[in-house]
Amino acid sequence: MKIECINSVFCHLGESPVWCPNTQSLYFVDIKKPAIYRMSPNLTIESFIMPSEVGSIVLTDSDMLIAALRDGISYVSVESFKVFDSNLIKIDEPNKNRFNDAKCDALGRYWVATMDDGCVKPTGSLYMIERDLTVKKMDSGFIVGNGIDWNIESNIMYFTDSENRTIFSYDYNLESGSLSNKRVFVKVPNKHGYPDGLTVDSQDGVWSAHWDGGCVTRYFSDGSIDKVIDLPVPRPTSMTFGGENFDKLYITTASIGMTDSEIKKFPLSGSIFVIDDIGVKGRPCNVFIQE
Repeated sequence: MKIECINSVFCHLGESPVWCPNTQSLYFVDIKKPAIYRMSPNLTIESFIMPSEVGSIVLTDSDMLIAALRDGISYVSVESFKVFDSNLIKIDEPNKNRFNDAKCDALGRYWVATMDDGCVKPTGSLYMIERDLTVKKMDSGFIVGNGIDWNIESNIMYFTDSENRTIFSYDYNLESGSLSNKRVFVKVPNKHGYPDGLTVDSQDGVWSAHWDGGCVTRYFSDGSIDKVIDLPVPRPTSMTFGGENFDKLYITTASIGMTDSEIKKFPLSGSIFVIDDIGVKGRPCNVFIQE
């Protein structure tokens, strides 16, 4: 296993890595220095400034991304990176909330979490946006709603409540998009940091980035730990599988909130890492399909 730092960009709050198999490119965001980045196959990285904080991005079935900006969901062109339909989806949220992580299910519905930007109040929620753009609040009471994904059969959904150090699982009805039987999948011990972004691999392993834990952890489907991969930074934020065979694990990290001495100790904070020969492959991400 080889861990490599792609250190041509240093994010304040790197997040939401998404692999585009059509172009063999990696997209990711910097939430607090608002920008969408694109890394091409030759490792050239382009940055595109956004008009407000961008919590996450997902691919669509067209030449657009869906971006969760601070106060609404918008289309962003992958050609010009201009924001279109800035009022595409508006959700009434408390003033100090913002959109955070997002993913699409196997039928192209868009799921997005919100959070209290001060990481104090349980005002965050989990929303499902149907393909006709109907908005449904599916759960609430979270401080920091975060990583989302589904198992291979799409009958279990995982959702992260970072501040409470908890990954939940739900029974998922793909046909209706309904959730039931909410339970704790993993409760992360304090010494291992906060669970952040999440992805599920091709063997139903659940990967979680541990903010202030300095690692990514792979869990078996019963919640037991398979492996822990330590990183040379304390604040990994999310990960996705990519590469031609989905055998590379790309990891975003953050430098926000770190002191000068901490940055000196961990100078690669905010970088993007890639791990080869990880022993398992990922899956193509689901895309948003608007009717």
